[in-house]
Amino acid sequence: MFHATFPFLTILLAVASQAAPGADVVSIGSRRELFVDDALIERLSGSAELRLQRPAPQEIVIRHDAPWEGAGTGYHSLFRDGARFRMYYKAWQLDLAPNGRMRTTNPGFLCLAESDDGIAWRKPDLGLVEFNGSTQNNIVLRSGPIGGAEIDAAHVAVFRDENPAAPADSRYKAMAWIRRPNTGLRGLAGLKSADGLHWSLIGTGPLLTAGDFDSQNVAFWDGARGEYRAYWRSTHFSAGGEFPVSSRTIRTATSKDFLHWSEPSDLEYVDSPPEQLYTNAIKPYYRAPHLLIGFPARYLERGRENLLRDATIAPAPENSGWSDAMRALPDWEHRQLRAKGQVRYGAGLTEGLLMASRDGVLFKRWPEAFLRPGYERSGSWNYGNQFIGWHLLETPSAFAGMPPEISLYAVEGYWTGPGGSALRRYTLRLDGFVSVAAPMRGGELVTKPFHFTGGELVLNFATSAAGAVRVEIQDPNGRAISGFSLNECPPLYGDSVERKVSWVKGRATSGDVSSMRGRPVRLRFVLQDADLYAFQFR
Repeated sequence: MFHATFPFLTILLAVASQAAPGADVVSIGSRRELFVDDALIERLSGSAELRLQRPAPQEIVIRHDAPWEGAGTGYHSLFRDGARFRMYYKAWQLDLAPNGRMRTTNPGFLCLAESDDGIAWRKPDLGLVEFNGSTQNNIVLRSGPIGGAEIDAAHVAVFRDENPAAPADSRYKAMAWIRRPNTGLRGLAGLKSADGLHWSLIGTGPLLTAGDFDSQNVAFWDGARGEYRAYWRSTHFSAGGEFPVSSRTIRTATSKDFLHWSEPSDLEYVDSPPEQLYTNAIKPYYRAPHLLIGFPARYLERGRENLLRDATIAPAPENSGWSDAMRALPDWEHRQLRAKGQVRYGAGLTEGLLMASRDGVLFKRWPEAFLRPGYERSGSWNYGNQFIGWHLLETPSAFAGMPPEISLYAVEGYWTGPGGSALRRYTLRLDGFVSVAAPMRGGELVTKPFHFTGGELVLNFATSAAGAVRVEIQDPNGRAISGFSLNECPPLYGDSVERKVSWVKGRATSGDVSSMRGRPVRLRFVLQDADLYAFQFR
């Protein structure tokens, strides 16, 4: 048993718990709590740690090989829309001239794909926008005039507005990069639609102008806080530091009506070094909407570090200078051709990160990659690789009897050939972004004090056949509450996204915790060869 193995540790935990009787008590109600941050964690001890999980690669769900699509296709916006799923994305063909300069063969389109299960996707013939003399395509918008402005249709992020007060004619909304002719005014504007197909401008011009907008600029209704929130790319300039010229950052603002927006602010991070963040992919997590989950694309330039300082103002010299590691990566000849235009087009690498916030501004960002570039193959380990779509979908498991999974989608093959880029699906267990994990020698998690509502405690967890999870409910001073001590909790073992915790009551067991509803309590989790992903009082 854990007490017998770690008696001294148990004493230390009890003393430490009693040392903070005046700790703030938060109210979690009946919401599901994940471990994507440490907001509820008082301490981890023994061999327990927060462990970043990684999604498993699945099939290619869509190839962007239509004549109006191409290698520059990306920036996917995905969401459930009633009984179906919708996916909006930019369609853009990027070619390279012999000198490495980038050239495009279409002005940039916003396209739509649909699915019944989030796995098999189709491109409907919408009959809306002409391309090469035909409207038999899935194009929703093309770059050009809209409401007296010029829209860049390749940079439009669409969402279904869950605000119950949203009018019927704006059930679908989007942020779009536009400019006002003859004014020099550029920025993000709002779009609205009743059906997601026919769009009009909200207001008369850009609503947000402080930033750089050549990215996936997103906005959504934040029901937990009762406001709209937008996130977009900006650039931070500095005279020194890790990025002496500039670094890509993320900026945010809020609105009550999607028309009038607050002063923008830059995101802040908990114990995170400065990094180049290209996209953000932030949205409330649908199973715990008080948590904002983001998948920013980390951008790095590697292989020719001695040349990168002047990369944006002069073509790359023809001499070597590339590291052996860079030469070993896929598509070497194409990488060299891209670098002829600008070094960063050949030296740039991208991958997906994970971050989470409870207020929309301060984020816990994990420094390790959430979605690595993966096994070396053509179309991987390049600029634009692993841009994660915005946002998550719940999809059925491929295995009978298994609970549904989270699907997320990431770009590969970006700007590497004429066949077009592709979108690959990845899967993750429900709530499975981060776990509190411990090996067989054991570890513990003690939460901060909180109030709850509900009558039972359920866990999302997984153990080995020999492993276990046990739970103790404590008072704010760290003392076990009678009837809910560790010794009264039979070990839980298995792999479940929703298992009720029980304690021994005489000759029976009971999971009824309603007697402590509204009282300040702590939870103590003891784990052996186990992962704990989430808990909820319901």
